[in-house]
Formats: sequence, structure tokens, C-alpha cells
Amino acid sequence: MKTLRIGAGAGYSGDRIDPAVELAAKGAIQYLVFECLAERTIALAQEAKRQDPEAGYDPLLEERMEAVLGLCAKNGICVISNMGAANPLAAAKKTREVAQRMGLRGLRIAAVTGDDVLPLLESNHFTLNENGICTESMAERLISANAYLGIDSIVEALTDGANVILTGRVADPSLFLAPVVHEFGWSRDDWDLLGQGTVNGHLLECAGQVTGGYFADPGYKDVPDLARLGFPIAEISQDGSAILTKVEGSGGLVSVATCSEQLLYEIQDPSAYLTPDVVADFSHVSIEQAALNRVQIRGGKGHRRPETLKVSVGYRDGYVGEAQISYAGPGALARAQLAREILCERVKGMAFHEFRCDFIGIDSILGKQLSKKRPEPMEVRLRVAGRASTRKAASMIPREVEALYTNGPAGGGGVAGSTRGTIAILSTLIPREMVAHNITYEVS
Repeated sequence: MKTLRIGAGAGYSGDRIDPAVELAAKGAIQYLVFECLAERTIALAQEAKRQDPEAGYDPLLEERMEAVLGLCAKNGICVISNMGAANPLAAAKKTREVAQRMGLRGLRIAAVTGDDVLPLLESNHFTLNENGICTESMAERLISANAYLGIDSIVEALTDGANVILTGRVADPSLFLAPVVHEFGWSRDDWDLLGQGTVNGHLLECAGQVTGGYFADPGYKDVPDLARLGFPIAEISQDGSAILTKVEGSGGLVSVATCSEQLLYEIQDPSAYLTPDVVADFSHVSIEQAALNRVQIRGGKGHRRPETLKVSVGYRDGYVGEAQISYAGPGALARAQLAREILCERVKGMAFHEFRCDFIGIDSILGKQLSKKRPEPMEVRLRVAGRASTRKAASMIPREVEALYTNGPAGGGGVAGSTRGTIAILSTLIPREMVAHNITYEVS
């Protein structure tokens, strides 16, 4: 039975590059997929594009392409990625420049656009899922609105002979499902095959998370050689079943446990995982250890795809002022508590929508109740943060914390602070017929 080998080259925008190089050099893969686009990432990219029309793609695009393009061209590997972010056209041009600089001629580079639906949300009545507000009423605060596209544009580009495909907002598992549909000729309404293919894509989309990253817990879940963590490879068969593995000799671990944790990652309803291509059903998935660092995945199913597409909506949500100060030695906690009392009194009447003080390492994550039996620490880091409508109001936080040097308890030190604008994310649904993809090609 024919099998297809797909490697996951990245699980987020700032991910390591050397594991992708290892996959291209030693993985015997046909496709190398870089999943680099989170919800807030594309909103930030839209802001960058507003400042510079040639910006807005992934900041590591050029470095990644310089690292892998030569190997991929040599080994016949097709690159698929959402590193186009807010500007796939500029990303494709930059990739062509990299290829030409490396002497790689004839590479066909596809830029997929059409996911940017901001004009539609600014001028039409769509309701935000989280708060019921109409998008028209938020038009002045909106930064981005990107619909989650599915496999169609990528399959089309592969059929047209693309060697590199750069997209904007495409659903994460769709990046991995598309080459499988292309290679095996799966029907677009074979929901069970598409469901199993989406299972495989979901397992791959976070790269190192399925090979032991974000999994290790010394003494409970040990993972060998995390400093050289290898990224995953899926060996996918015509029937959609897959073996998950990694490059032999690389660090990390592929086990039933690592795959099980990743399968459940960011899943609301395992029986109805909504994507643009299929409503996948993970509830019957079987995960079995076939050999060391080889795990068999099968049993995914699916149902008819949704009639709507999810849209990730980025908007300006005020400003955050944040600052920290440390206290150490006997009585450190009491002095930090006094500093907190001073700050809480000082900010009374100021226009903060949210305000909080945390003792890092004591109660900042688990809260006061779970932390109340902690031993008395010899050092405390006090973090203060507040969110306001204006930068001026938010900037009072770092000013007040710095003032504790000479107006607060003894021995405060190491003050650091900042004021920054915040971008928040909401979502809405849009009829899929309102969204159409486009493909533009660059040739090196």
C-alpha cells in the first residue's frame, strides 16, 4: 500500500528551525509543513502590514526558507505553510528572492489569498460569538478578520505543480490534510476519510508537542534528549491510517501518551471537531504503540462539513501597564505585601478596567486559597498589572511601581515595567459562499 510521509516543521511562529532542517535532510518526507499562525499572530501581522505594505508575513520566513529550501529542492520535498500570515503575496515574493539568491531556479511558489474578510465585517451585520455584539458597531476598533479556509486552495496549487505554498489563515489540520487528499485522490465528501486525515493533521500541527515537548515531567513522564527534540513525521496510508514517528536518533519520544495528550489538545467536543473540510469525530480513535517511537493512529471518522466558516476577529482592546519589583531576605513577603497595599491605595479612582497584584512563585497561578499553606519565602517578586482605555492611564502602573524605590518598603529592587497596546480576539461565523480563495504564482 502506498504511504505518504509528511513532516511537521514548526508548531508556532517562533519555533526552532533546526528540527525542520533535520526533517528535510534525513526524514525521507515528501511534504514539509510549517504551522506558524495563531489567532493573535495574524492580527499583529495585519498591524505590521499597515505600517509597511511589504511586511505582514511571518518574521522567520526568510530564515526558515534559507535553511530548508535547498534541501527540499534537492530531495523533492514540497513546502506548505501559513507563514504568509497577513501578506501571502509578499511572502511568496520574498521566498522567490531567497530561492534565486540560493541559485534555485524554476521553483513554483503559490500565494493563497482570500481569507481576509475585514471589509465584509465592517460593512455587514455579523454577530460575535462571545458577546453578541454586531461587528459593524466595532468597525473603528477592528484590526483583522480572517476566515479559516480549508484544503481547496492548497489542493489546487498542488495540482498546478507548486513546490512551495504560502497561505494566510487556513485551519491548522487542513495544511496537513491537503497533500493527502491530493496524493490519494480522496473524494471531498468522503467524510470518514477526511475525518481520519484531520486526526492526523491535528496530531502534527503542534510539531514538538507530539514528540515529547510540553509533555515532559521529570520522574513521571521522562523524555530523552529534549535539547535535541525531533519533530514528528506521519506515514499516512491510502485508508487514512497513520504511523507517527520521528527521525531516527533525534531527541524526544513518540508514545501512546504523547499522542493521546496532543489528540485532546484544544478539543472542545471530541465527537464534533469543526473544521472547514469536515466535522471530525475523534471519539473512536485508536492509538497503539507499534514499536519504539512508532505509534499507529486509526479510527477517525467524520460528518458533513459546516455551512459556515469561522472568522478570527482581532480588535484593539485598550492598554496594559505592567511592572515588577523584588524583595529579598527576612520579612520579604511582609514587605511585598506592604508594597501591594500601597499600590492598591494609590490606584483608587484611576480608570482601570482590570487591576491585579501577584506574588510570582507564591500565588500568581494557583491563587491565594491553594497557596495559603506555602512556606515563608526568602524572596518575592511582586507583579502589578492594570488595563485602561488610554496609554496615559495605563502608564501609571510602571510609574507607581518605580516610585516604591524611595516611597515604599525597604530593600525593593529590580524594577522593570512597560506600557503597551493590547489586541484581543473574538470570533464570528460567515457563510462559506461569501469567501473565495485566489492563488498567485511566483517562479524563481
